Amino acid sequence: MNYEHSMSTHPLKLIECPRDAMQGIHEFIPTDLKAEYINKLLQVGFDTIDFGSFVSPKAIPQMSDTREVLKRLDLSSSKSKLLAIIANLRGAEEAVAFNEISYLGFPFSVSETFQQRNTNSSITESFDTVQKIQSLCVKNNKQLVIYISMGFGNPYGDEWSAEIVSKWVNEMNKIGVNIISLSDTIGVSNPENIIYIYSNLSKDHPAIEFGVHLHSTPSTRVEKIDAAWKAGCRRFDSALKGFGGCPMAKDDLTGNIATEGILSYLEQNNINTGLNMRAWEEAMILSSRVFL
Repeated sequence: MNYEHSMSTHPLKLIECPRDAMQGIHEFIPTDLKAEYINKLLQVGFDTIDFGSFVSPKAIPQMSDTREVLKRLDLSSSKSKLLAIIANLRGAEEAVAFNEISYLGFPFSVSETFQQRNTNSSITESFDTVQKIQSLCVKNNKQLVIYISMGFGNPYGDEWSAEIVSKWVNEMNKIGVNIISLSDTIGVSNPENIIYIYSNLSKDHPAIEFGVHLHSTPSTRVEKIDAAWKAGCRRFDSALKGFGGCPMAKDDLTGNIATEGILSYLEQNNINTGLNMRAWEEAMILSSRVFL
């Protein structure tokens, strides 16, 4: 297969992730400021905004005001759709009640240790939860996005292989999940395994919309974006200026892929994003007030 010319039947979708960027910040960001920032991002033209989460406020205090933020969002002139992260059925039941939310995102780890730490349940128990959430989404006209976390390896010594990832993707496919994002939670992906895993999964499951939620250092960002694009990926999660990431990463430089890095890559390859760059520049300026 010639990855230089690999094609995709899926359109380009850029998912901006202020929720992921904000959630690890210890000092509480005022609700009005969160809403102002997300409203500005809604003007840029991203496909989706990962805006908040319906999880325990004890687990993630920064997201305890997600409902209040949602009330302040102006979707009237935005083509962007909203995604909320949930970690259990209770959170999903709350999220589906909001007409403004199109997508529910569930972190499903192929690392037993991480799944226990993240959702307080085993992989098998989490899959049972996924089935219930998928049914809930279908009934309420929402779409479930599964994030395969620790999708490229884990730091705990838990068994990992491309075959394990493929097995769980297959299980998700059986229950009707058709959007799956491969998440490099701790920044251990590289161009070789991105191309191998992504291209094989997309070949085996052509109807599924696969995306990537990569973490990287500034020096490895471009090569990871390039590998995913050449493998056929057209769905990219990112955060402005690369804010956020995983506290379990190997070093402080490992974080979310910076949105401007993806935009630069696409521009250099003459790929039109259709974004409102004036609104983008205003969001960049506003971010300095949000992320001190």
